Amino acid sequence: MPLTDWMRPTARPGGWPRPPSVLVAGRLDEPPAGARVCVAGLVLVRQRPGTAKGVIFVTLEDETGTCNVVVWAKVYERFRRAVIAGRMLRVTGRLQRDAGVVHVVAERIEDLSGMLDALLHPEFRHDGVRAGDQP
Repeated sequence: MPLTDWMRPTARPGGWPRPPSVLVAGRLDEPPAGARVCVAGLVLVRQRPGTAKGVIFVTLEDETGTCNVVVWAKVYERFRRAVIAGRMLRVTGRLQRDAGVVHVVAERIEDLSGMLDALLHPEFRHDGVRAGDQP
């Protein structure tokens, strides 16, 4: 099956340390609902409302915008440490659209906080591209 444009890896050589095959937040409107996607970003917010029956809502941010992640209780138990302590996460899951709002329903969560140290490395070079410059 040929890759459609939205399935291609978005990382560029010399770019910030983003895992391969990650879709940036600014392109989450491209895949169809129900598509399996992978997103990554800094954790901005973790919410566990008492009325949500154990569901956790996580907001991630990358250089193009924010992404809403829904973590069901069973997935939370499996990836608890990453959800609680991760400063930067990669989430693989299904894309959900509801009333114009896009969510990724988490299936797998990885803590990528260690990659943040690469930003402090003296040889790290920003590629000069700003979020508004993305296609």
